[in-house]
Amino acid sequence: MNKNKIAVIGGGSWATALVKIFQNNADLVYWWLRDNDTVNYIKEYKHNKKYLPYVVLDTNKLYISFDIKEIISKADVLVWALPAAFLHQTLTDSDIKNLEEKFIVSSIKGIVPEENLLVTEYFQKHYHIPTYNISVIGGPCHSEEVAMEKLSYLTVACEDKVKANFMVEMLSCRYIKVFTTKDVKGVEYASVIKNIVAIASGIANGLGYGDNFQSVLVVNAIEEMRHFIEATAPGDRFFQGSAYLGDLIVTSYSKFSRNRAFGNLIGKGYSVQYSRIEMKMVAEGYYATKCIKEINEKYGVNMPINEAVYGILYENLSPAKAISILAESLN
Repeated sequence: MNKNKIAVIGGGSWATALVKIFQNNADLVYWWLRDNDTVNYIKEYKHNKKYLPYVVLDTNKLYISFDIKEIISKADVLVWALPAAFLHQTLTDSDIKNLEEKFIVSSIKGIVPEENLLVTEYFQKHYHIPTYNISVIGGPCHSEEVAMEKLSYLTVACEDKVKANFMVEMLSCRYIKVFTTKDVKGVEYASVIKNIVAIASGIANGLGYGDNFQSVLVVNAIEEMRHFIEATAPGDRFFQGSAYLGDLIVTSYSKFSRNRAFGNLIGKGYSVQYSRIEMKMVAEGYYATKCIKEINEKYGVNMPINEAVYGILYENLSPAKAISILAESLN
């Protein structure tokens, strides 16, 4: 595969971090951003003014465009890094077709809400992408620490060993270490569920619960994650690994976690709607909570953390009451 035929689709903080990483290993990176003003700004000033503005980008190594069809036509590897809630509309509004020959890499930590599908499932269903042409990038890794070049870890999930190794080569650098696994669906579901738990952790923190409670919350969360993933995607996997427990811990505790920040606002008494507006960035866990609850109607897995967060976000349940009830169920 040609390392100079890789494209990042999305303009947020994680997309910007990925562009920074890929520039370490490629002479040219294609990049699609929705806003032409941002495209022109980056070309002139060498940084994304909206997200990670302190990251200096080498524009000599960038081909930037707000024309998604142009970017897709030029690249062989498409790394998707926009919120899952916007994926369906972005693709349908742009009338994207003929992706069968592309290597699809999802770094999206969410579920496509229109159909309750994982991102990889969505591409398989609507674009007939074979499983060997699909990969997922998992954590634990916050874009802010990538921007500061602090040592971070990623997991590449892909059934095809050659393509997995290609992504390892593209992502590895002085401050990024990369693991591989074939557990595409497990890593993807883990990256979704950890955002829901991070909202619960943020709500608890906003209500005044301390680290002792939150440690028990995370211990129970990894079991909730395990039961759900084993029900929906049976297979052998090590849930104490970095893509599962590691990503869960960092998202639940980190000051950079937007889902924890979203939950924290709610715990402090702000409404769900106000908290969504105040965030100014998409908290994937908001949509994921409803999607996971609906998917779980088929499997019947006991998921008290997801149920508590769903009650707060969608049923106007008092955060204090919901977390109090949840606390009684933890062990």
